[in-house]
Amino acid sequence: MAGIVSYGSYIPYRRLKRAAIAQVLGVPASKGERAVASFDEDSASMAVEAVRDALKTTPAAAIGSLFFATTTAPYTEKLNAAIIGAATRMPAEIRAIDITGSVRAGLSALLQGADTAASSRTQAVVAMADARLGAPEGKAEQQNGDGAVAFVLGTDNVIAEIEASASLTREFLDTWRAPGERFAHSWEERFALTQAYSPLLGKAIQQVLSKAKVAPGDLAKIVVDAPNPRAAEEIIRGLKVDPSKIADTFALTVGQVGAAHAGLMLAGVLPSLKPGDRVLVASVADGAEAILLRATPAVANFKPLRSVGRMIESKGDVTYGNYLKWREILPTEPPRRPDPDRPAGPPMFRAEQWKFGFVGTRCTNCGTPQLPPQRVCVKCKAYDKMEPYPFADRTARIATYAIDRLAFSLNPPTVNVVIDFDGGGRFLCEMTDCEPEKVAIGDEVEMTFRRLFTADGVHNYFWKARPKR
Repeated sequence: MAGIVSYGSYIPYRRLKRAAIAQVLGVPASKGERAVASFDEDSASMAVEAVRDALKTTPAAAIGSLFFATTTAPYTEKLNAAIIGAATRMPAEIRAIDITGSVRAGLSALLQGADTAASSRTQAVVAMADARLGAPEGKAEQQNGDGAVAFVLGTDNVIAEIEASASLTREFLDTWRAPGERFAHSWEERFALTQAYSPLLGKAIQQVLSKAKVAPGDLAKIVVDAPNPRAAEEIIRGLKVDPSKIADTFALTVGQVGAAHAGLMLAGVLPSLKPGDRVLVASVADGAEAILLRATPAVANFKPLRSVGRMIESKGDVTYGNYLKWREILPTEPPRRPDPDRPAGPPMFRAEQWKFGFVGTRCTNCGTPQLPPQRVCVKCKAYDKMEPYPFADRTARIATYAIDRLAFSLNPPTVNVVIDFDGGGRFLCEMTDCEPEKVAIGDEVEMTFRRLFTADGVHNYFWKARPKR
């Protein structure tokens, strides 16, 4: 059977306390905090981070398909999955697809990836990510969160196989967002709860358990994702299972992560599974999806590079004012200097391996790594004796740094660092997810894929350094 071979997750470093929103707007405060994508992050860049973790045990060259599920794609007309494929150095021969339009897209993509892996006998990557907006003073602003998760699906070395699935599709008006709108609209909650969420979710769960001939009491973990928490609670009560089996919804620590939420909850429970344990994963929106997975003996030997729990613990606060500025909800004075030029298509195409994959070169004559890619070795001066040399997964240390308080940034000041990579190679780049006053020479950093700026509708992606998480 097809199933999960490996997985990775990503939760942004920044957190916005819900009490901070209430203090500014004078609205009731929900408990806890929500994860906030930084000013230089979007759903594609977060998906890259999750996929990079998922591919630590699987070579990118073995991937045959890539599915990207999101409701907040950076481009409306352009293949966003291609950005993820380029940044994670997948082969050009992959089949890449964007799946969007509903928060249900995450589990739909997981099932489609599993079907593709089973039929093609190749591995498929499913990336789920969302950076969701809510209008100020609205419930969604406090309830939503940002994050990503990725799964590698295949038929060999599976750690959790898919035993059964059930899908339901029903047209009803609940949450919608028209082209050009930034904030989603929602219908009155009681209608969705009583007429749609609970009936659809209950039916999908009943069908998948019936197909696999499994009773609720036989489940080790239960993941239920619903836009309305009351619908999830009603279904869980009906299952009559031990409360310890219910997966954390991350409502108090991350928020509701849209298309990535069910997958993120699943990634949170996978490390606790023992061989033979069964997990029910169900999500409701525009219908319902339910999946039953069974852990194989291989699950005992698999450890994610970064667990969801550790990502939640690694954090720093953001003020509500900065959050509004980052999302361009609060207009601010633009920089008094020329706008940045739009990135040009031909040079981006020619330099894809460097710009998106962060692949430099290494001299085959003297072995010196160097970046950006060179044709003439900076050490031995050998000409055209270079081989590709990836730097994205290498750690580095700060050799020196400068704090620029004049350069325009949505999160001033800008921290520029010169870093020395383990194994060789020196590079000057911007640093992100840091506290400027705490940056010091000798600090260990790692590379992260970010959006530098947007000009004329073109997003300019490249790599920055960040403190090692």
